[in-house]
Amino acid sequence: MTEWLEGVAAWWGQYFSPEQFNLNFIADDRFVKYILGGLKTTITITLFSVLLGIVLGFIVGTVRSTYEKTGKLKILNGLCRVYLSVIRGTPVLVQLMIMYYCIFVSPDASKMMTAVLAFGINSGAYVAEIFRSGIMSIDNGQFEAGRSLGFNYRQTIFFIILPQAIKNVLPALCNEFIALLKETSVSGFIAINELTKGGDIIRSRTYNPYLPLFTVAVFYWITVTVLTALVGRLEKNLRKNDMR
Repeated sequence: MTEWLEGVAAWWGQYFSPEQFNLNFIADDRFVKYILGGLKTTITITLFSVLLGIVLGFIVGTVRSTYEKTGKLKILNGLCRVYLSVIRGTPVLVQLMIMYYCIFVSPDASKMMTAVLAFGINSGAYVAEIFRSGIMSIDNGQFEAGRSLGFNYRQTIFFIILPQAIKNVLPALCNEFIALLKETSVSGFIAINELTKGGDIIRSRTYNPYLPLFTVAVFYWITVTVLTALVGRLEKNLRKNDMR
């Protein structure tokens, strides 16, 4: 038992001592440069990717639901189905690397823009199905009510159906935002210094895998916990509004 405790103490002193803390986070301003800087990059990529994903998802989801409701837009619906099949059927990491090494092959191409496009296009496929399911969940009586008011199909969609559908799918969209935040951890494969890459850079220079990688995990956990709490509050407010 004594030998085991001595071994644990030696291990703790090797990787978690004040000297190791100073080496991993204080020296060369590594905490600010790689951890906080990486967190900022991660949030930036996630935010712009979500915005792009919402735009793409809205368009594709509307086309798909219109086809299912009316049978129109057959060609566009076929293109949307191909897009959904390809994007949802391949890993996001492969899509990111294809975007960087095969599409944006110029050395002057922005890595940040490449990541935003790759993650935004990927997210759009999932957001599209969220929007489609939200629109399809609205009772057909709402469409009939729109027609009785003299609205055509497009006006009914935009003024009656979409406001209800967006309210229904808003929590799911927020959860997609959380999932996308964690997916951006693969951005390091194209040499973007996001949060995960920042922790790995510190590890490679200090030969201490524990402090930097555990710190990265804690930052992801804190960020996701805060977002989850916000989503929970949003869902609670939506339920309160439904009861009024």
